[in-house]
Amino acid sequence: MYKIKVLIVDDSAVVREIFSRELSRDPEIEVVGTAPDPYVARDKIVQLKPDVITLDVEMPRMDGITFLRKLMKHYPLPTIVVSSLTPKGGDLALEAMDAGAVDILCKPGEAYSVGDMSEALIYKIKAAALVDMTKRVKPRLQEKPVQRLSMTRTTNKIIAIGASTGGTEAIREVLTAFPASAPGTVIVQHMPQHFTRSYADRLNTLCAIEVREAQNGDRVVPGKALIAPGNFHMLLRRSGANYYVELKTGPMVYHQRPAVEILFNSVARYAGKNATGVILTGMGKDGAKGLLAMKQAGALTVAQDEKSSVVYGMPKEAFDIGAVQKVLPLKKIAETVLNSDS
Repeated sequence: MYKIKVLIVDDSAVVREIFSRELSRDPEIEVVGTAPDPYVARDKIVQLKPDVITLDVEMPRMDGITFLRKLMKHYPLPTIVVSSLTPKGGDLALEAMDAGAVDILCKPGEAYSVGDMSEALIYKIKAAALVDMTKRVKPRLQEKPVQRLSMTRTTNKIIAIGASTGGTEAIREVLTAFPASAPGTVIVQHMPQHFTRSYADRLNTLCAIEVREAQNGDRVVPGKALIAPGNFHMLLRRSGANYYVELKTGPMVYHQRPAVEILFNSVARYAGKNATGVILTGMGKDGAKGLLAMKQAGALTVAQDEKSSVVYGMPKEAFDIGAVQKVLPLKKIAETVLNSDS
């Protein structure tokens, strides 16, 4: 059996030891080496040819983001960024994602146990190993566009989007094409706590619509997109003619909290045919059955195609169970959901 070869890059000997120990428990993963800084990492990458690397963003001699930019230019490898669970750590991790990282992981600490970390790390490494680096969508960091008021036919439709690995770029591609009058949008992107706020703030500077991390009770209205906060499931609710979101804890679903499955099932129940469901790039099954529930409730359901997906896992699972009505390249998704009647 082929094992995924992993190189751990972190200036903390404790973190290197914990990661090595936890990853070695999985029979599908082999830790081929560790490095305390990017200079050592550079030599070991050439020597050991890892499939995936984990990379700390705050290191001496050369920071992780600078190293990542060099790596992506000369030797692109699927890279999981490791950062502290703080607002500053969230900003740094998002900068690293822009530089080419495929996913984010929190360092173990008071708010994030070694057990939680090891399960998440193993899952993310297996997803990263499937990433085709040639399909990475390069970020466009233009300023917030001039608001456009065309394209959408209704103001009370709900758009629900779910994504995982590769989803940060895919969601950006979709939302930056939305006009200011776009339907209210609810989003689950697999991402840890604090990182979702940094991600939402970043998108808000790029999009004509308002984008922000959801708070419990937020209304879902035209011109606004709400992103589920890390570590909380997000559900759509309805009171009379008004839609709003509810945040709650609870067990992980398909190894995720927030889970796309939870969101999609609630949208099926409370929005029905007034909704559109979109499942984007990512590993695993999260959201597939929920998208089927949306389809059965009369919603339009859309999946990203294999060619444009960084990891064709979640869209494929949804397609295989008959949940998808339209399979589209990423660049066609915004136009389709904005101009199609549910």
